[in-house]
Amino acid sequence: MDNTATLPNSNANRLFYGSCFALITTALSFSIRAGILPQLGEELSLTGEQLGFINSMWFLGFPISMVIGGLIYHKVGGKIIMQFAFLAHALGIVLTIYSGSYVGLLISTLLIGLGNGCTEAACNPMIADAYEGNKMSTMMNRFHMWFPGGIVIGSLISKFMTDYEIGWETQIWAIMIPTLIYAYLFFGQSWPKAKVKEAATLSGNIKAMLSPLFLFMMACMALTAISEFGPQQWVGLILAKSGAQPMIILALVTGLMAVARFFGGDMVKKFDQTGVLLGSAILATIGVYLFSTQTGGMAYVAAIFFALGVAYFWPNMIGFVADKIPKSGALGMSIIGAVGMFSSSIFQPIIGGWIDADKAEAAATGLTGDELELVAGQDTLGTMVSFPAILIVLFTLLWFWMRNKKKETATA
Repeated sequence: MDNTATLPNSNANRLFYGSCFALITTALSFSIRAGILPQLGEELSLTGEQLGFINSMWFLGFPISMVIGGLIYHKVGGKIIMQFAFLAHALGIVLTIYSGSYVGLLISTLLIGLGNGCTEAACNPMIADAYEGNKMSTMMNRFHMWFPGGIVIGSLISKFMTDYEIGWETQIWAIMIPTLIYAYLFFGQSWPKAKVKEAATLSGNIKAMLSPLFLFMMACMALTAISEFGPQQWVGLILAKSGAQPMIILALVTGLMAVARFFGGDMVKKFDQTGVLLGSAILATIGVYLFSTQTGGMAYVAAIFFALGVAYFWPNMIGFVADKIPKSGALGMSIIGAVGMFSSSIFQPIIGGWIDADKAEAAATGLTGDELELVAGQDTLGTMVSFPAILIVLFTLLWFWMRNKKKETATA
């Protein structure tokens, strides 16, 4: 494809579908790992902190490859980046199954994280360059729909296999299916060129990223990512004793997220990205608070609020940068995503430490068994409420900021 397409043709369709299967690979690696976390901990005698470090490798590999991918995107092209993604995914899956050790799981999880980051680094700018205006927002949301959509699939696969005592190794093999599909769809395809000239130059990218607006969005991205991934990655361990099925909660959350993202373009058209992000922060705060205080059937109500809250965070943070700071280019989108994943990587072992500390504190009061697990887990979730709560303040400031900026542009 020599020029940027505003409407999808057969090539753009194939690239988009390949991107969706690549994101499904990312989602399965997230949800299936969450589902087998208790089995890994028991089989290898791992502590909560060690499981947290394994989780952090998934998030750490993401920003490393996203930043590098963003830097080289306009030099080597998305095709090369996705070829590396396939190699990292395939190696990571095989090593996860055959490593059999804590260190081996750290390395294999890092490889999968690198593949996931390459997916974001290549596919986000491809969609931004292939579509314009609200069509871009629509397709960006529908692309990111397949992260929660893939988590639904992975959660159900993990629950089914776990219930029928199918080994965790077989569950990991399932991740290879979408990996092979996206490799086939991307094979031999050309990619669209940058539609903003400055977006294809490093100097133009850096100048745009040094703006106050971009730096502000980086701070917001760190909080939106941990607001979404913190509760999700630990839901199995925290809510296992609450009287609700944790993997069903995960499937409910991600299923609602997928549906919400399908209609994301309509929401952005009506409220703009700023209004959508502010509303999301409010709902996410309510959801995490309810997770930290409710048990049994009410946990499913909490899941609904949480899902509707976090659904629009990631795609509209990326979409905001592509739409409002276009000169930052592929690098800007990669940096924003990398900040989110790096934040999540830092906080995973911290959250694991919170769980260990809350367990020790609850045990000191005489609690044992399921009651101990529940109280400690909900105390940890109570601490996590602060993340989306801060975002309410930040996105309120952003809403007024962008409204005033629009007025200044109109009167200029």
